[in-house]
Amino acid sequence: MNKKDTIKLIAISLIVSIIFGAVAGAASFWLISQNQNYFKAWFGKEILGQKKTEFKKVVQVEEESQTVKVVKKVQPAVVSIIVTKDLSKIYSNTWPFDNFFFDFPGFEFHFPQPERPQGKKEIGGGTGFIISPDGMILTNRHVVDDEEAEYTVLMNDGTKYNAKVLARDQILDLAVIKIEAKNLPTLELGDSDKIEIGQTVIAIGNALGEFRNTVTKGVISGIGRTITAGDSRGRSEMIESAIQTDAAINPGNSGGPLVNLAGQVIGINTAISSQGQLLGFAIPINEAKRVINSVEKYGKIVRPFLGVRYILNNPEFAKKNQLKVDYGAIIVRGETVKDFAVIPGSPADKAGLQENDIILEVNGTKIERGNSLAKLLSKYAPGDEVTLKVLSKGKEKEVKVKLEEFKNEE
Repeated sequence: MNKKDTIKLIAISLIVSIIFGAVAGAASFWLISQNQNYFKAWFGKEILGQKKTEFKKVVQVEEESQTVKVVKKVQPAVVSIIVTKDLSKIYSNTWPFDNFFFDFPGFEFHFPQPERPQGKKEIGGGTGFIISPDGMILTNRHVVDDEEAEYTVLMNDGTKYNAKVLARDQILDLAVIKIEAKNLPTLELGDSDKIEIGQTVIAIGNALGEFRNTVTKGVISGIGRTITAGDSRGRSEMIESAIQTDAAINPGNSGGPLVNLAGQVIGINTAISSQGQLLGFAIPINEAKRVINSVEKYGKIVRPFLGVRYILNNPEFAKKNQLKVDYGAIIVRGETVKDFAVIPGSPADKAGLQENDIILEVNGTKIERGNSLAKLLSKYAPGDEVTLKVLSKGKEKEVKVKLEEFKNEE
């Protein structure tokens, strides 16, 4: 092969190489563009002129928990109630031995009195929740029952307001307080008559008077419980139709809301059992609605008054005591001589009701568990006349009673 042929062959080979390289490059470009994610995962880099950042596989988990949604919805309207009192009113004005002295002829000696503490001190706390945009708050009566104390409401965002007690309920452990504010978040009140055992509930409150907006979750474990609740002052009261829950309720939770998974209040957290674990009790919100409506309408709690002390009859009690009926409200005396079965001068007294009578019905509705005498009477107003079916000395009779207004003993 001469030199001319050799140059020609090299030129042809070079052209073929260029064409082949161009085709291969185009094919590679196309393959990479179609399988970019694969190459990114393999080489760990962005390619093809895109921003070169390290490849990371991102797993996004979205928590759609209804509980979280409810808590976020409810928390802004749940408040802490701080109880403050002047120290000079807490401690006695006199030294315990002030009246004890040595009395000898010509000699008198008094024990020296210590200096009385001064200033204000936080003595307790509880929880409440806002029920009107202009600052009405529902809580337990025992949270705000000290008339000499001052009350401060601490909002979820840290804002503080001075609070005034509008009404204290002497029948139910409820109270309504008021702060001066506008456009506040409120809670929706549900229907406690429609709750069911096993239903999920959430309790929110100022746990132990210190841990603001503590959230606990559980179920309704009982309905229509009758409990006797006591406070730190040694007083006690009977709560009928209480909601039992295993959601943890701690001291300081008192007055906080018990809500369902729709974020509606179905109860007011009120009491815990000292003898068992996870036994909390709440006042049904339907009972509180009457109190709220009364305060809004009259500026105070107005409820009908019959004037009897009673216990609910049931099949077990009737069998044990050989009673003719196994339902109704049995009029009984209390533990002290002042705890009359029938209060003198009351509507019941005027109508001739006596101790050991059994009130069977109110206007044709039977009195039984879950349908107590107090619950039935709460549907009426002072001045209304109701017909009671009564079993007295073995005979049934109908008695007409005109209800009067219950007077709170503030």
